[in-house]
Amino acid sequence: MTRQYAAGDPTGGMFVAIDRKDSTAFVGYLTEDAVFRFGAAPAVHGREAIRAAVDDFFSTIAASSHSILRCIRSGATQLCEGEVTYTRLDGTTVTLPFADVFDYENELIAEYRIYIDIAPLYSDQV
Repeated sequence: MTRQYAAGDPTGGMFVAIDRKDSTAFVGYLTEDAVFRFGAAPAVHGREAIRAAVDDFFSTIAASSHSILRCIRSGATQLCEGEVTYTRLDGTTVTLPFADVFDYENELIAEYRIYIDIAPLYSDQV
């Protein structure tokens, strides 16, 4: 599997890195000047800033597990739909639907947008 397709492969290395909470491996799939937007949060620019933002998010969860339902690729853009199960710090879980949009430059992701309502992760309701 090449890096170009890793984001869309159901067992792709990028999602494996995320589920391992390995921000260093995760940003290796991004261009140096990548733009990353997670839900309604402001966009983050550049690998190091993205790594720091992702580490901050990782500190709020115990674990995650991604299931990719489908991916569609057209030119340099790839869309993925899936579900992510988050394990909260108290051990409870919540499963949320998401859609990702990846814009590639060569084999790396230049822009990564995650469309998700993350509010249930932090609500008191399971």
